[in-house]
Amino acid sequence: MENSKFIKKLFEEDGFHSYIPNSKDEINENHERIVRTSGSHNCGGRCVIKAHVKNERIVRISTEDDIKDTRENPQLRGCLRCRSYRNRMYNHDRLKYPMKRIGKRGEGKFKRISWEEAIDTIAENTKRSMKEYGPDSIYLQYATGNAGRLAERNWMKRLIGMYGGYLDYYGSYSTACTQIATPYTFGTIYTGSSRDTWQNSKLIILLGFNPAETIHGTNTAYYLKLAKEAGAKIISIDPIYSNTAIGLADKWIPIRPTTDSALLDAMAYVIITENLQDQDFLDKYCLGFDEEHMPSGIPKGNSYKSYILGEGEDKIPKTPAWAEAITGILRETIIELAREYAVNRPAALIEGFGPQRHAYGEQYTRSGTVLAAITGNIGINGGWASGTGYPVRQEFVASIPYYNPNKSQISVYSWPDAIIRGKGMGADLSVKGVKRLSSNIKLMFNLGGNTLVNQHSDSNGTAKLLEDESLVEFIVVSDHFLTPSAKFADILLPADNMMEREDIVTPWGIGDYVIYMNKAVDTIFECHNGYDWIRDLADKLGLKDEFTEGKSIEQWMEYLIGETAKRNNDFPSINEFKEKSIYRWNYDKCSIAFEDQIEDFENNPFPTPSGKIEIFSKRLWGMNNPFEIPAVPKYISAWEGPEDPIKTIYPLQCIGHHYKRRVHSTFDNTSWMEEAGKQEI
Repeated sequence: MENSKFIKKLFEEDGFHSYIPNSKDEINENHERIVRTSGSHNCGGRCVIKAHVKNERIVRISTEDDIKDTRENPQLRGCLRCRSYRNRMYNHDRLKYPMKRIGKRGEGKFKRISWEEAIDTIAENTKRSMKEYGPDSIYLQYATGNAGRLAERNWMKRLIGMYGGYLDYYGSYSTACTQIATPYTFGTIYTGSSRDTWQNSKLIILLGFNPAETIHGTNTAYYLKLAKEAGAKIISIDPIYSNTAIGLADKWIPIRPTTDSALLDAMAYVIITENLQDQDFLDKYCLGFDEEHMPSGIPKGNSYKSYILGEGEDKIPKTPAWAEAITGILRETIIELAREYAVNRPAALIEGFGPQRHAYGEQYTRSGTVLAAITGNIGINGGWASGTGYPVRQEFVASIPYYNPNKSQISVYSWPDAIIRGKGMGADLSVKGVKRLSSNIKLMFNLGGNTLVNQHSDSNGTAKLLEDESLVEFIVVSDHFLTPSAKFADILLPADNMMEREDIVTPWGIGDYVIYMNKAVDTIFECHNGYDWIRDLADKLGLKDEFTEGKSIEQWMEYLIGETAKRNNDFPSINEFKEKSIYRWNYDKCSIAFEDQIEDFENNPFPTPSGKIEIFSKRLWGMNNPFEIPAVPKYISAWEGPEDPIKTIYPLQCIGHHYKRRVHSTFDNTSWMEEAGKQEI
């Protein structure tokens, strides 16, 4: 098929017939301009994307190919998802106009309205909710559809903070358990070294870690490939025979979901009973491994070693045979794995986020950190401290300034509780910052996210809550499509997408760069940039001057770049940054988490109460709930897990797999990605 017909076919498939190129100029290569930008959705990567534009329409998307690709500085190449973005952007189902609900909430029936009416309605309800119920009644929902510095939710936080405040959340849908658990061992969630250290690893164990599909930082799978080429053995432990297991691992070990900490306990049993632990490391840097190194005042039998050997309260040795019955992994495999990890130093045990997304996922997290400690794989090149794994090397990139005068916070997962019984909720139901909430949630802003229904648990129960207009009285949604969450909007707004705006994005999780997202094309139909409509809302609330500080969106970009440059001496000017679209920090050496502590412990203690790696946590002990919140990491059988008696009725266990063709629900309606990677059970 000739080029012009092929381009026309692709536009027809996208459903935007009004945007089909017709003039001869549009198929002339000399009239194509290339715009450098990036992906700002929650895909696990932040890559360099190049939009090829003709006649103000994107006709092709490519990626970084104009710098030398080296081991030290690999190109930031986009995957199929970003390369298919045109199919998503020009999808005929895209929201085009502001709308208001005309049917029952949740039915998905809407009527087109003007932006003026939409803003007036939002302003009236915001004023009413603040006046009648106070700031605890207004909730800005967790959302990851736009990760840019200028994302709508950031502007809304700024505005509502100025208007009196809002009910905030803490934690994350992605890393709720590990963010809570890891600091009890290390005092921080920043436990990750730079990925080039893997080339010094002799063994890498990937525990529920699948970067070939989830990306987990652009080029993470590539760094594993380099480690393998350097001689590292890679073992993937995962219920799924993932692309990572297929393409990178020397060995795949399947495991029953929710049982990872039982495996880690049994590995510790082998290491301890065969005297393979690094006792010198444990004696110097750790608290609570054995009875000789416990905090004062703790009864005998509560050390980690006592638990593992069955000398604690449960009297059960955590043998490979014990773990085999739970995990489904042969005891011989467990023994071999434990020996390999203990003997082949430096070794990296990398914990993925998936295994901590269940009941008692905190135990999995802490079990991994302790296994790294007893083998002495912390603070050394090629080792890995495990836990959350956020990189210890963090570059500063400025954000939009906002302040929330309301101190109330709830767990990111407990907003349905705050809808039903928010008034009076306290610490027993996840509240922080205040003793009790003063109101139920009455108004919700869901901007660029689908966690109202689609990515929250018990979606049917949540839908029932949202349908009841006597509970949440007003819901605002801004999105690209009529998602399951968007169906519950009272006012539904069409958002611009990442090709239609200027923004700045930082790496997903790990990486030493920042990208300027140049605007490739104008917005279509009546889609608006978040700053534009929230500025208009600020005007209705009497806060326009305070909110905008007299700045246009371009001037806010200049502000962010200027603030970033104050802490990065050679940071480029806005014009240079726009042109190159990327700034890379260059380092002469790798970054090793806790290297300072291990090399000079006396002057650099760990940021824990004891100053040591806390295998036993006195803070957890003080919670006085040893069966669900033990002071040392323990395997606790998850409800609806493989040991739950309910399996006699429901013998199959279902887990959610982060498949490569989509990002949560983003790209799920993209026909090209469906064709490239059909997801099946």
